Amino acid sequence: MSTPETGRIAGPLSAAVANLCLRLRPQVSQRTADGFTHVLRRLSAPLQVAVAGRIKSGKSTLVNALIGRRVAPTDIGECTRLVTRFQYGTVDRIEVVFRDGTTKVLPFAPDGMIPAELGVDLDTVSHVEAYLTNAALEHMTVIDTPGLGSLDTASVSRTEHLLHLAGRGTGDAGPDPRAPAEGDEGAEAGDELDETSRGAVAGAEAVLYVVTQGVKADDEQALAAFTAATASREAGPVNAIAVLNKADTIAPESVDGADGDLWTAATMLAAKQAEALKPRVADVLPVIGLIAESAEAGRFTSADADALRRLAALDDDALEVMLVSADLFTGWDCDVPAGVRARLLEKLDLYGIRRAVEALRADPELTAGALRRSLHEYSGLAAVRARLNTVFAARADGIKAAAALASVTALAHASGSRSERQRVHDAIEVLLAKPEAHQLRVLEALTLVASGAVEMPEDLTEEVLRVGSNGDIPAQLGKPGAERAELVTYALERASWWRSFASFGATPAQSRIAHVVHRAYFLIWQRLNGSTGGA
Repeated sequence: MSTPETGRIAGPLSAAVANLCLRLRPQVSQRTADGFTHVLRRLSAPLQVAVAGRIKSGKSTLVNALIGRRVAPTDIGECTRLVTRFQYGTVDRIEVVFRDGTTKVLPFAPDGMIPAELGVDLDTVSHVEAYLTNAALEHMTVIDTPGLGSLDTASVSRTEHLLHLAGRGTGDAGPDPRAPAEGDEGAEAGDELDETSRGAVAGAEAVLYVVTQGVKADDEQALAAFTAATASREAGPVNAIAVLNKADTIAPESVDGADGDLWTAATMLAAKQAEALKPRVADVLPVIGLIAESAEAGRFTSADADALRRLAALDDDALEVMLVSADLFTGWDCDVPAGVRARLLEKLDLYGIRRAVEALRADPELTAGALRRSLHEYSGLAAVRARLNTVFAARADGIKAAAALASVTALAHASGSRSERQRVHDAIEVLLAKPEAHQLRVLEALTLVASGAVEMPEDLTEEVLRVGSNGDIPAQLGKPGAERAELVTYALERASWWRSFASFGATPAQSRIAHVVHRAYFLIWQRLNGSTGGA
């Protein structure tokens, strides 16, 4: 779908919601109609993914790796205290967006990064918009947030502001949906409802949460805040994965069963963290953000490869001593200048240097480009990208459509008009009754169960999360690699089981979830069986 007003909306679910907004807009108050206009703009925009985590967890380094360009400052400075949105643009530019809606255009620093100091009063700043020509941003806007746990309470507030979906955060000019229109029936609506309305048309649609070795209470609280803000159709779906960053700092011997292998230890620790954070996140994956940034964002050069080649030629014993610590590595007497070694440490740390040397010793003819690709593989970034694609990109249409329906519902509710609420409710129910829109019902059920709003037995919770969190049928059924005939039989069996549970074993709230899961299985069976018809 494409209109002059909305731009290009690729997905059928998003197109259906956009049509609903266009159809309803003449039938609602001006304030609600203005809100629908914001919803339409968001539907045509790329998926908004917030990168969040504790201070010094390596968020900005990971952002640079994901973008493929070293542009987000990683050292403490003014910019790291602000929410920064990296989005696609035809011309590279930086805009500081102030709370009063005005903007100030700034140049990038000589090193190509956002300036560490912006030269403005931070108390007056809403956020920073960075427009980049990078192709990676054409389908996903990446939002870098201040670190949680910072001593700077204003920075924490900005992050929580975004995680709670309480800020506009889009950079779009337009009417504030909090402002009552003249003669609006809902002009006296309470602040809480209007806050929901305002937040519904802003904020991130998904989150990539960054943890290090120890998951702390505020990590869980931050994820809980995001879940709470997206815990129903009125607020949107839960879409979150986490990464265990700085995996190279793990001591392999401290993880039972790792057999001294660092990556095995990191994978096992990530699995434990996934269990601890469930159902807040779909998965936790290990990654080494520093190596990923160096390999992906142009930091690793031919000169670095040459220096590593010279290190690889050193005596085994000498090199082993050098790799014990950063001080020994830079202070040891060898023909690679100390300054060059310090630069390698900044880009790869000891683990990356060790892996690069091993790769060069295994293949002395390895080119700088091939070595960079090896480092990329060692970083774990490829697995993170693949999971991002599975959880976010492949489901972007459903995620955005569900978030848009959340906005539409909240805007109608905030209007204070009973007739307007009913009109919007009826239109949404008609849309959701269509088989192709059942994915939105599944996302709603997923968020109700994941947030604890509807309590289910543990095994059934796992099943709901599996069906709702995966993009391909074998993964949804929990049978990767199974033959089609087995999938057909299993989908029909589970559809029948959930239908019985809905009728005979469930509470009213559980029954609602069960009916949704039943129909999800039935529709999967139809797709596998090539049949049509009602459930």
